[in-house]
Amino acid sequence: MFPDGRYPSRSTARPRLALALLAVAIFLACKPAAQSADLPLLVSEDFENGSARWQATDNDAWRIAETPRGKVFSLFRQSQFKPPHRSPVNFALLKDVIVSDFVLEAQVQSTIKDYDHRDMVLVFGYQDPAHFYYVHFGKKTDDHANQIFIVNDAPRVKISTQTTPGTPWDEEWHRVKVVRTVADGNTAVYFDDLDHPAMTATDKTFAWGQLGIGSFDDQGNYDNVVVRGTLAKPTR
Repeated sequence: MFPDGRYPSRSTARPRLALALLAVAIFLACKPAAQSADLPLLVSEDFENGSARWQATDNDAWRIAETPRGKVFSLFRQSQFKPPHRSPVNFALLKDVIVSDFVLEAQVQSTIKDYDHRDMVLVFGYQDPAHFYYVHFGKKTDDHANQIFIVNDAPRVKISTQTTPGTPWDEEWHRVKVVRTVADGNTAVYFDDLDHPAMTATDKTFAWGQLGIGSFDDQGNYDNVVVRGTLAKPTR
């Protein structure tokens, strides 16, 4: 009904209904399917009891460090790990947790001198050293930095459909999040603003895998890692 008491004609109502339905469709299409409230909590890690549940590419490159905020998992030097293809060398995987859909959240601090490719990474869909995805939070975006990548028995290739001009690293702690749904292959990546993705990608190559934290070839600290997700079994 209009304010003057008249009812809209069919010719007026139908376009309005169509616009309303279109708005709902756009909202549902843009909404990540795997929200944290929809998935069971699998891991909540603050490192106060050590890092026993993590397996690093090089254990000698990681340590538990005491900081004003408490204990953190610190990647404090370069790993000696040599991957089979061009891909990150400094990361630690969460043991015995293999997921399909998931939400991974963490707090992260870069601890190296600033430069264009200053970075930290999150690993997901990890099946072996030659098959996984990772998010590269790079200071300055190019084809090899600040993108979502796939390693598929070949050097890493970007699969991002959206990214930002760069990740604004400084000496502070920052919040990061990855949301993935395997049915549609959608991945959304967040940095500080956990409502609007900084990066997105769509790829269905890997439907399951481990999760990890680290850096391509820099140093930094991680704390308060939270994983919600659906447990999965390897299919090969």
